[in-house]
Amino acid sequence: MSEHNHPYIPNSQKEIKQEMMREIGIKGIDELYADIPKKYSLKKPLNLPEALSEFEVKKHIETLLAKNKSSDNMPMFLGAGCWPHYIPAVVKEVIQRSEFLTAYTPYQPEISQGILQALFEYQSMICELASMEVANCSMYDWASALGEAARMAVRVTGRREILVPKIIHPERAAALQVYTEPAEIIIGQVAYEKKTGQISLNNLRDKISDKTAAVYIENPSYLGFIETQVDEISKEADNHDALFIVGIDPTSLGVLKPPGDYGADIVIGEAQPLGNAMNFGGPLLGIFACRDDMSLIRQTPGRIIGLTTTMDGSRQGFCMTLQTREQHIRREKATSNICSNEALCAVASAVYMALLGPQGIRELGETIAYNVNYAMHLLSEINGVKAPIFDSAHFKEFTVNFDQAELSVKEVHEKLLHNNIHGGKDISKEFPELGETALYCITEIHSKKEIERLAEVLAKIVSKR
Repeated sequence: MSEHNHPYIPNSQKEIKQEMMREIGIKGIDELYADIPKKYSLKKPLNLPEALSEFEVKKHIETLLAKNKSSDNMPMFLGAGCWPHYIPAVVKEVIQRSEFLTAYTPYQPEISQGILQALFEYQSMICELASMEVANCSMYDWASALGEAARMAVRVTGRREILVPKIIHPERAAALQVYTEPAEIIIGQVAYEKKTGQISLNNLRDKISDKTAAVYIENPSYLGFIETQVDEISKEADNHDALFIVGIDPTSLGVLKPPGDYGADIVIGEAQPLGNAMNFGGPLLGIFACRDDMSLIRQTPGRIIGLTTTMDGSRQGFCMTLQTREQHIRREKATSNICSNEALCAVASAVYMALLGPQGIRELGETIAYNVNYAMHLLSEINGVKAPIFDSAHFKEFTVNFDQAELSVKEVHEKLLHNNIHGGKDISKEFPELGETALYCITEIHSKKEIERLAEVLAKIVSKR
């Protein structure tokens, strides 16, 4: 047992360690690892450097971090589930207030009125944005929301099949499999039209049946194109008494019809673009909403914050409603085992949506739509480049193919990095039928000059093949 009193490790003093060991009834630290076979035990001291002072540690970390390049240092055209957006300074200022920062998970509603009100406002704005009646106050991310939506559909309908589009984020598809396999839920894929990328209605009609619990679509899709057949898909699901689940990017809802207006029963998605940083890929913020139907509301996973009044109506109060659905009360009978949540991220999104308002959300969507169409236009004029692959309208993301240029996405990406530009995501292995294709992302942060530089550098790369 080390007798070194380390300034960064609590309870490292010898006397405190001995008192702790007496309390739990052991004579030495090694007894805590008695279950580990001796052959796996380290038999020599670790070759670690000497301890550094706080100042030295800070300088060392800063030296390591200086080797990184971020979206602050270079134009980045990577999205695919975690997107670069501008976050107003006031968002971070508000969520860093101790009232929000420490009220991480409100199990005591009578002393957490502030965080509960903020989450109620978040739910209300998500409902308004998606044209739904009820929303919970957060999921982990889009993928977990999809898994929960599938299991919820099975519980509500009593059926065991979920139909999803073939063009879906592979990581979301993997998460869906993890959620549904233990429940013996069958996942069926619906083909897409080769020219447009749109869901094949004929294939959907062939596969949907009285065994189908739900039909799921993403709008915009993982590859950025806008699904234009939403009314037909909704009708097919309704004709077979199946639920209609729609996955969304909320920044698109300033310019696209909200899913509630074309018959969605459940709406899920990713709220990271609403005021949350990329943070190396997380934490993210899953959206989950449904229409006003108690059979759906009572099966909704996660927490729902409600508003009530005192008996004389003089004061308002916020509380967690329908808690009898939750794992901390019903255990194995609960609708979900989601215990923690993304409350602070939801507060950030609430602040962001309140700042922008309906007009700001619309202007955001219009700016992204303009930028992405400008980028597609410039890139499509490069000889040897096809952008996009699909003949459809796109939002935020689009495919760029290099087959005619006889270049791999990897080659193009490395040359872009050499020119201090981060390209899109290589999807050639995810969708090999699309050839050497990358998924590029354009948002409101990309200036006209940056988009033109991307096109200029890509043109030079292709011409020197």
